[in-house]
Amino acid sequence: MTKQNVSLEDLKNTVDAADNAQGNTPEDQQPKYTKKVDAQGRAYATGKRKDAVARVWIKPGNGKFTVNGRDWMVYFGRPVLRMLMSQPFAVTNNVNSFDVVCTVKGGGLSGQAGAVKHGISKALVNFDPELRPVLKKEGFLTRDARVVERKKYGRPKARRSFQFSKR
Repeated sequence: MTKQNVSLEDLKNTVDAADNAQGNTPEDQQPKYTKKVDAQGRAYATGKRKDAVARVWIKPGNGKFTVNGRDWMVYFGRPVLRMLMSQPFAVTNNVNSFDVVCTVKGGGLSGQAGAVKHGISKALVNFDPELRPVLKKEGFLTRDARVVERKKYGRPKARRSFQFSKR
């Protein structure tokens, strides 16, 4: 008959002993982030926001942005959207040091700018894993999960009701 563990503490000690025998320590269990670049020296990432999906490639350069084959100043006309997209570079002190090429589909301009920002942040981590703590602290690596609420039946919009009539 096999030996039975009497308490959770005994079970924990058994698991710890097995891990130490295999050479596993808590530091080994932490995920390792490595540099991921292709043959052309580009880092790739996918960013998402609302219904928009952005595929982003970054490579060392002089700060040229291209969105769907057009200059980003033309594609994103509002200065707020351009500021939103350049935040990851400003936080990591890499302004005008990377060229960005991205394709964006779905959603509106605001969602697309947020998707590009998310993709740039993830691509920067793929290019240089040392930038991860800075971007993580600012919240740029977290996908913003807020999406439009669906329309309910019997209502004109998601929550709006028809005007009440007393008579």
